Amino acid sequence: MPITRFISALILSGTLLSGCTTGEVPAGRKVAPALLPLPQSVTTGKGGYRLNERTVIAVPSGDSGAKAAAERLSGLLVSNTGNRLAILDGLPGNAIQFARIEGLKPEAYRLSVAPDGVTIAASDDAGLFYGAVTFWQLATSGYETIPAIRINDAPRFGWRGLMLDSARNFQPPAFVKQLIDWMAAHKMNRLHWHLVDDQGWRIEIRKYPKLTGVSAWRTSPVVPGAPPLPPIGGYYTQDDIREIVAYAAARHIMVIPEIEMPGHALSAIRAYPALGVEPPPPGIESDFGIFPYLYNVEDSTFAFLEDLLTEVMALFPSEYIHVGGDEAVKDQWKASPKIQAKMKALGLKDEHELQSWFITRVEKFLNAHGRRLIGWDEILEGGIAPDATIMSWRGIDGAIAAARAGHDAVLSPSPILYLDFRQGSAPDEPPGRGEPITLGDVYAFDPAPAGLTADQQRHILGVQANLWTEYMRTPERAARAAFPRASAVAEIGWSAAGPRDLPAFAGRLAAQLDRLKPIGLEASTSAFAPLPSLKTENGKTLLTLSSQIGADIRYTTDGSVPNAGSALYAGPITLDLPTRIRAAAFEGSEALPGNLDRTYDARNVLRRGSMALKLCSTKLPLNIEDDAPADGPRATFYTDIMNPCWIYEAAPLDDISEIAVDVGQFPFNYQLGKDLQAIRFHRPATPGGEVEVRIDGCEGELIAALPLAPAAANPQLTTLKTVIAPRTGNHDLCFTYTANGPDPMWAIDAVQLVRRWE
Repeated sequence: MPITRFISALILSGTLLSGCTTGEVPAGRKVAPALLPLPQSVTTGKGGYRLNERTVIAVPSGDSGAKAAAERLSGLLVSNTGNRLAILDGLPGNAIQFARIEGLKPEAYRLSVAPDGVTIAASDDAGLFYGAVTFWQLATSGYETIPAIRINDAPRFGWRGLMLDSARNFQPPAFVKQLIDWMAAHKMNRLHWHLVDDQGWRIEIRKYPKLTGVSAWRTSPVVPGAPPLPPIGGYYTQDDIREIVAYAAARHIMVIPEIEMPGHALSAIRAYPALGVEPPPPGIESDFGIFPYLYNVEDSTFAFLEDLLTEVMALFPSEYIHVGGDEAVKDQWKASPKIQAKMKALGLKDEHELQSWFITRVEKFLNAHGRRLIGWDEILEGGIAPDATIMSWRGIDGAIAAARAGHDAVLSPSPILYLDFRQGSAPDEPPGRGEPITLGDVYAFDPAPAGLTADQQRHILGVQANLWTEYMRTPERAARAAFPRASAVAEIGWSAAGPRDLPAFAGRLAAQLDRLKPIGLEASTSAFAPLPSLKTENGKTLLTLSSQIGADIRYTTDGSVPNAGSALYAGPITLDLPTRIRAAAFEGSEALPGNLDRTYDARNVLRRGSMALKLCSTKLPLNIEDDAPADGPRATFYTDIMNPCWIYEAAPLDDISEIAVDVGQFPFNYQLGKDLQAIRFHRPATPGGEVEVRIDGCEGELIAALPLAPAAANPQLTTLKTVIAPRTGNHDLCFTYTANGPDPMWAIDAVQLVRRWE
């Protein structure tokens, strides 16, 4: 990692004084070094410590926890430097020494770097481990001599979590281990592992082999005529899980399994239909959304769940077992005479109370085995189970209600901490949900809800981000969706409360991402890369550049790579076409990750990809990947599946004679219940339907109708063209399509305006 990044972080904190030499900052000054998460207290000294191949790590004799932390430090340094430091028993001088100190809080540590040695001290094993992580960060800051520094550090919250959804798309065990390493490098300590859902069952249960034999796989949906896609699936053997749990424990991460009930149970009911109220039809497991299939409430079903949880508890020694409890659509319970009779016999007034009874029965079983139940905030409805912990996802109200009722809670609100939401608006933004949730959005979230008393605040265990994977079919995409936003979650969970400085955080984050590359993390650059936007005014094309993190942007027009001496972006650039624009965000003199490199010409400045088009509504916006080709890159469509409609804002129509629209189709595989009735289309004028283009609003004049028939037999993109009557000035153009129903769905990949002389 370049030294300038460490120095830049000090500059951003306002504490680096003029006249300091490289690698040395004024004694006694508190600074914001390039560490992540930001420690509670940092004081610098004079001089520094030189780390080389002769350096040794010393641990107290017989201290297995200290030795484990030392081995982790040595392993991390190997990843970044190639040098493995020897580990010795005893306390030799001029070494990196691990030591025990009484009276520190759990996970707290003290780190001292001085010219004559380094000391990492803590009361518990986790504190020693986190001290080792901090020293690794210091040691990979590009210094020949690590500046003298004293750090007193402890986490703000005890729960600093990340949820990995392996049910929708399976990730191999090697990826899960990588994710654990990345979490540990951020001092995160809870991996919530979502192992079962409607779409897949990922955990081997030996008493019930059909759970994986039937439900670990599903067929990928495609539109008619598209080549078949490979099945989606896989599962973790019990040996896989034991190995992953042990791997996490060695890094002080508790793995908490989630076994969904009573809803999100389709995969179990597919395998064993007697567990459900109604047998499901085949093929729907490929859908996304909220299914109506719930477990029934027969004693035989609870016997199944207890057998299942017995095997789960044997694999996961975690204090908590997550039972889901969310989005349990109760229509089948309401329609079942058998279940209604059961409710009457139990004296329950409605299905919410039945769910509470269901969850409480499961909780008693878990409590009898020394475990605690945790569930999503819907388990508050109908009466919360006596000792349950709440994970609040529908905003923060569930956590507040739980804390006021004396229950522990974890804050995990959607959308702010849902990492399946896209991170930016660049043309190559990968598939994901909805409007952007940026790095800054996550970093600004405070996990301590206002309005709680001090006693109630103690029930807020911490914070967790959730990585749902419906639209992440590869581990690489999952990694990019998680990071760097999970880095922000790590900091808000660990560092002290107070104002957040996003630019300073971004500088420290860039350094952290550099460190993590040798251990396999390729994070998204959406937060850093300049985002371009085009508009035409008075016949001139203006380019606007923006940065999510508010960083300086420097650019070139001669094809050279931007550097600290390149032009500083200060406002819209008038393009002299053709022009190649290269741009990057800068922290001081250091370029941040990500860049823009694009050549603009007279034609492509009139082209808008779907991400650059405005959606007419955001009822259920998704960035959807095409289903073809089976191999190779696929188009990605930004659309609202409840209202497929796009606007090309302020389209310059002077001299425009033709509009070309690139369209694609994808299967409608969504469980929307009654909301499906809200998706409506204009009636088609031709059998295949048409793309309709209207001017000055979606109720404006129809200026073109492009028949979809030529695209119907093409599973990939098709370009439709139409001539339009002459217009002048800038106008909003609205694009919709006509259809008899939502399957398949059509989407716009791009709109191209064509001048009359082309």
